[in-house]
Amino acid sequence: MNIEYIKNKLKNIKPKPIDDEVSFAVLVPLIEIDGELNLVYEVRSKLIEQPGEISFPGGRIEEGESPREAAIRETSEELLINKTNIELISELHYASSKSGYFLFTFLGLIKDIDAYEMDYNIDEVSEVFFVPLSFFLENKPEKYYMNYYPQADKNFPYHMVNNGEDYNWGNIRYPVYFYKYYDYIIWGLTAKITYSFIKELTNGN
Repeated sequence: MNIEYIKNKLKNIKPKPIDDEVSFAVLVPLIEIDGELNLVYEVRSKLIEQPGEISFPGGRIEEGESPREAAIRETSEELLINKTNIELISELHYASSKSGYFLFTFLGLIKDIDAYEMDYNIDEVSEVFFVPLSFFLENKPEKYYMNYYPQADKNFPYHMVNNGEDYNWGNIRYPVYFYKYYDYIIWGLTAKITYSFIKELTNGN
């Protein structure tokens, strides 16, 4: 093996998370209601993981599928709309969860759909609601922190680590965001993605 082989092998590489076996994609959907742009949120069905929590449409990226394709497919399946009703505007910043999975995020416009008649897949979604974009432009989220401390499995090979069990692993101080909109609490990763998008619209403020 030589440097030319390596250059040729990597010339078309598309960077992705090293732990890519657990990757998801979501769409941050905009829809126009009475002349005003709104963000679309889902309340997760009680039949799936994290029941009752608020999220964007999205899910696991399937084999052979790009993150972009996954975001559009999941939105189509969850909101029961055609893919042609989804205009992809931009890829947004990546997100990662405290659980270690990686999330690709995309901004999209739901078009040629009456928001008041929007349906959804009841197996995955129990409710859909809309929040005017102006609300987020005028209201910053509340920010708190959770602390996570390392705990190794019983068979962890401390003998291979400098200082063994006394190694300074540190801990993770993880920011958790909350938006309160009437009776809805938008929090966690969904709030973090929302805030990241809003900061792009307001020069980081």
